[in-house]
Amino acid sequence: MVNKKILFLIILVITIFLRHNELIASDQSLADSSAIIESSVINHSEEHSLPSAFMVIPFVTLLLMIATGPLFYHHFWEKHYSKVAIVLGIITVSYYLFVLDNTQTVLHTLDEYISFIALLGSLFVASGGILIKIDRKSTPLLNSVLLLFGSVIANIIGTTGASMLLIRPFLKVNQDRIKAYHIVFFIFVVSNIGGALTPIGDPPLFLGFLKGVEFFWVIEHIWYIWLPTILAVIIIFYFIDSRNKPEVKSEKDYSGKIEFKGYSSVVFLAVIIISVFIDPAVIDWIPSFDPFPIGIREIIMFAVIFLSYKIANPEILSANEFDFEPIKEVAYLFIGIFATMMPALQLIAHEASVNGQALTPGIFYWATGILSAFLDNAPTYLNFLSAEMGKFNLDVNIPQQVLQFQMDYPIYLSSISVAAVFFGAMTYIGNGPNFMVKSISERAGIKMPSFFGFLFKYAVPILLPIFTIVWLVFYFGKA
Repeated sequence: MVNKKILFLIILVITIFLRHNELIASDQSLADSSAIIESSVINHSEEHSLPSAFMVIPFVTLLLMIATGPLFYHHFWEKHYSKVAIVLGIITVSYYLFVLDNTQTVLHTLDEYISFIALLGSLFVASGGILIKIDRKSTPLLNSVLLLFGSVIANIIGTTGASMLLIRPFLKVNQDRIKAYHIVFFIFVVSNIGGALTPIGDPPLFLGFLKGVEFFWVIEHIWYIWLPTILAVIIIFYFIDSRNKPEVKSEKDYSGKIEFKGYSSVVFLAVIIISVFIDPAVIDWIPSFDPFPIGIREIIMFAVIFLSYKIANPEILSANEFDFEPIKEVAYLFIGIFATMMPALQLIAHEASVNGQALTPGIFYWATGILSAFLDNAPTYLNFLSAEMGKFNLDVNIPQQVLQFQMDYPIYLSSISVAAVFFGAMTYIGNGPNFMVKSISERAGIKMPSFFGFLFKYAVPILLPIFTIVWLVFYFGKA
């Protein structure tokens, strides 16, 4: 069944390329590789007709089914979620290809999706070959330290890498007192907010780096927002965790040792991080495979998926209870999300461009944040970066002007950078690692909250007040 689905996707990709070649034959010029790979949806909306607002329906339908499926029709959803995501995605893609005659946006989205799944997949498999054993008693302090450590390394190996590396040892440390809130706060801190300090940390920041934002600009202008936010969330976790007493007191003696195995997989993690920068927009001599939506970076990452799994110690994989189900779920759901969100992103980009002059840093903060919780935060960030720069008659596609923007209007760049990363923690679909952490935890026997349970029981009462304070302190009334 899976092979048939993969074959179907390959046929769909070939169809897209055929349509693309027809456009070339009809004298529609092809943009250069960096423009295709990184140009925002705003530029696409200028070249093509805007989609009908009714075409947001497939995206809304998919979100509602992701939210309600596991809760109200669990067996149907578990068996057919991949088909639902693909069918809804095909509806939107067909509309773009055959109604709007817009292949460029589809190719751009396909490129983003392949890069997304290559990065998540390679980090998922490589980290599965690393075993971390912490032979210490679970305490609120130990858990808080682990969350803080995860938030720091998320800026070195990305939120996905940090999440996949630490979620299994985090689960095992707390196996005698594990509750859903442990995983929720792990998603808050390690899978999202932690990665706000470097372009490696989260995809939107990396896209900003590709556009011309200096690598160390982020940590220089975000650290004093990141640190109190991280500490506030961890302090709340500490007090909640302090009230959680194990039902049965463990008589086990702990050695206090921390064991680390799987050094070959660490090498693969390093290869993945280095390959992130193998991009024509970063290094001039890197060749582009345009119009194919894949580059040397993605080829390396897919190779890592194969090699790291083959080389990994079977005992480590077994100890980690490793299987491909979590990344499979993410791959299917997000191909639907990437496809169906195209109309929503284009319409939002158009409105942001038209009304950019009236938008303040505070408005950009909330707009970027709210949309990043329900849409992919990378194109959301690019759309609002383009709108912000347009407000000051600057072009997001000219690196020198991006440098001028970051120097002259840092509060605007800061507002969307913080919001795009922080608000990814508000829902399961806000960031790729969220779903993988949820899936791994559920397979470990933990009953996770539903989509709405996560949002209204945890994210809204815990994160929203903190994010509101961030807005009041750093962005409210400022321009």
